[in-house]
Amino acid sequence: MTGNKTILEDLEQIIEAPIKWIKFSGKTVLITGANGFLPAYMVETLLFLCFKGIIDDIKVLALVRNIEKAKARFKYYLDNKNLTFIAQDVCDPVAINQKVDFIIHAASQASPKYYGIDPVGTLSANTLGTINLLRLAQNHSVESFLYFSSSEVYGIPDITKTPTTENDYGYVDPTNVRSCYAESKRMGENMCVSFAHQYGIDIKIIRPFHTFGPGMDLNDGRVFVDFVSDIVNGKDILMKSDGSAKRAYCYIVDAIIAYFTVILNGISGEPYNVGNPDNEFSVLELANTLISLFENKKLKVIIREKSDQNYLHSKVNRIIPDVTKMKELGWVPNVSIRDGLYRTITSYNN
Repeated sequence: MTGNKTILEDLEQIIEAPIKWIKFSGKTVLITGANGFLPAYMVETLLFLCFKGIIDDIKVLALVRNIEKAKARFKYYLDNKNLTFIAQDVCDPVAINQKVDFIIHAASQASPKYYGIDPVGTLSANTLGTINLLRLAQNHSVESFLYFSSSEVYGIPDITKTPTTENDYGYVDPTNVRSCYAESKRMGENMCVSFAHQYGIDIKIIRPFHTFGPGMDLNDGRVFVDFVSDIVNGKDILMKSDGSAKRAYCYIVDAIIAYFTVILNGISGEPYNVGNPDNEFSVLELANTLISLFENKKLKVIIREKSDQNYLHSKVNRIIPDVTKMKELGWVPNVSIRDGLYRTITSYNN
């Protein structure tokens, strides 16, 4: 099992959730983008369930582009008989000989730093990759297919409709390069509901809002990750804006429980917001919270607007999820922003 104390504690908390984990017993689960922050936790959760004897057996197929990175991320599991790596680009046809029961499609370039550098690569995983996985799901008659979409599909939301429900779509400019992510996620969602409609595949869609926790790539480029990186490395937090933009932040334990809840209990063809509306903070408030949590480091927040031509900033000033649909499935987020941030920083010290 993992050698990180914080992640181990997170896994213990996740498997205590009231989810019928037994449904994964003896099944094969394909997870794409398995190196990623969120899907990697899903891989570890399934392996941990087997380790704890909660499920009898499971085969986890982790599809990754970079096998060396995967071996580093899952170094404690390289001899685990329940884990198999598949090294390929999800944009290439996916051929798997053994029966696949569940597919979790999470392969995507989610950081805005890629939108300006590699917009074609960004949109490809969400379109070409999605169609490849849906074809595979169709051929294997999977029990369920989970598509990782994004809160970006809402575009610039109507400020009078906050919190944002799954039907409150705003404006997305298709001629703006930054839209490569939002538009391709939207297209991926339509592919999913189209396959569900035409071929009867059980497909669910999740729309993660800002999610944080152990295992984030500290070079990710997103603002809240940069802040965590600064604290971990003992640096003052450098603000590249006035910090007025507001977001809702969800700790990874709550998010992972939500994802498994949706794949097992969600309604086919339906999208679900996954976020924590109780953890709404402005970017500046988030920075100050981090500083206050680790006063012993004697760090400070420095506001110095600095332009990065590769980082294409969002024009959305505030977006908060309405999670009513998730609550109807019996899910509620429990981890506060302060507890989550403390656990995150501590995990890197581990």
